Amino acid sequence: MIYWLLILAAVWVVGTWARVYRQARYFQIEEYMNGRYLRWCARDFTRIFPLRAVIMLAFGAGLALIPMGSSQSRMPAVIAILIALIAVWPPDEGVVKKPFRRTGRATRLLGAAFAVTLFDIALYSFLISLLDVAAFRWQVIALSLAGFVLYFSAPLILVSGNILMMPVEALLRRRFIGAARGVMRQLQPTVIGITGSYGKTTTKNFVSEILNGRYKAYATPKSYNTMMGVCLAINNDLKDDYSVDYFVVEMGAYVRGEIARICALTPPDISIVTAVGPQHLERFGSLENIQTAKYEIIRHLPPDGVGVFNWDNEYVRAMMDMGYPQTRIGVSYTASPDDPDAPRFIAEDVKETLDGLSFTVIDRETGERERFQTAVIGLHNVTNILLATAVGVHAGLSLRDVAFRVRGLKMPESRLARHTAAGGITVINDGYSANPDGIVSALRVLALHQTGRRVLVTPGMIELADLHYKENERLGRLAAEHATDVILVGATQTQPIHDGLTSAGFDGERLQVVNALHEAVTWIERNLQAGDTVLFLNDLPDTY
Repeated sequence: MIYWLLILAAVWVVGTWARVYRQARYFQIEEYMNGRYLRWCARDFTRIFPLRAVIMLAFGAGLALIPMGSSQSRMPAVIAILIALIAVWPPDEGVVKKPFRRTGRATRLLGAAFAVTLFDIALYSFLISLLDVAAFRWQVIALSLAGFVLYFSAPLILVSGNILMMPVEALLRRRFIGAARGVMRQLQPTVIGITGSYGKTTTKNFVSEILNGRYKAYATPKSYNTMMGVCLAINNDLKDDYSVDYFVVEMGAYVRGEIARICALTPPDISIVTAVGPQHLERFGSLENIQTAKYEIIRHLPPDGVGVFNWDNEYVRAMMDMGYPQTRIGVSYTASPDDPDAPRFIAEDVKETLDGLSFTVIDRETGERERFQTAVIGLHNVTNILLATAVGVHAGLSLRDVAFRVRGLKMPESRLARHTAAGGITVINDGYSANPDGIVSALRVLALHQTGRRVLVTPGMIELADLHYKENERLGRLAAEHATDVILVGATQTQPIHDGLTSAGFDGERLQVVNALHEAVTWIERNLQAGDTVLFLNDLPDTY
């Protein structure tokens, strides 16, 4: 009979470990933060107690009350093994947007979680032995209950493993940061720091592309904007490269103090603030807290440093008005060049077509004027180009030199990136993120396409706290003006958009609600044809 118990135990152990491994992907998406991961679990009962396992627990509890032959019958074990197999069998996860990456940290986390699992198994075995149950049937029942407890505790096993590894990770983190500090002391490039609620990556790319017309600029890759992401860029790419003149660093933050820590590693000589808005408002609590967090990049400038500000954003303009540092450069595409309070760089006569943007840039300090043309789309990118222009001119480029470099600018991946797909359908990929300002530009770009149907595919905006309903309902009303068809991904979270569409009188026959992005893609493949356009606005991670 012991063999049957061993088989039953093995099913629960393997099933639990498989669940721990699957959960590690979500833990990684939540950046190994225990609180964020547990809050994600708590938002849905089934993330802690999978429905199939709960049903099997109830089914098994019912069977436990039914006599099954002699006390030595194998039937209870056979049934318990079948119940366990059904309970732990991996569910279909559907389309995985961000697969699990077996990084060094992830491997260490899994190792610690496995150790916690072994400890739990030993503890449950000890507790079962204390029961001193002689009947085989009750041994099976006790082992099955222990198996369910072990399986349901998979999220806590991961968190416990993460807690165990904290001292190790802290040590490795200090060593990694120390190595990056050594590289910075050795190379001493001119550092350009960029932060903002949105527009950071695009502006960073524009700055580096413009500066590369005369100098050598290296920018942190992709959206690497955390302390460890910046360290990774320094230790992997910047190390021993003495040819770099400018190091362009994107600095992000979820809480106050994060930007200050990055500034301590890469002290900025020039700092750019793109915008302050409700992005990640749930984590900061208020726009004023976001403003304070973003101002850290200005506060850590030396007195002879340079601050570059988006004058059109009221919170950023308030930063500029604080008077530090002495050299502050503002940019605007809404101010009049005749306004004595207007900032230094002004864009006027802005035009947007399917071919891109064109506008005249005025340097109010020198009186220079230059016409800019670029294939980049989206009115918000006028601001991003102006911010990059201010840096370029400060670095010694003429306005004409900057205009020449602007002609070749390209949008970063998944940020209003446009291409023609098979069958002649135009695809606008703005899936990286969405914010209340950016959606206006994105929908305007969609509306420029007049040859066929204009389809918006979106799961809406997230992390807007108390503004969630208001801003998403506004998105629905704007979509009704610019799109001919709308596909909402996720019925619950997109309800405010649905309400906005309805209040704007949008045709219900042109509205689709799907559960996952791949369903929207299938609909597009079946219903669109050459000349039609589809805008993918935001793409939520697997945790949504």
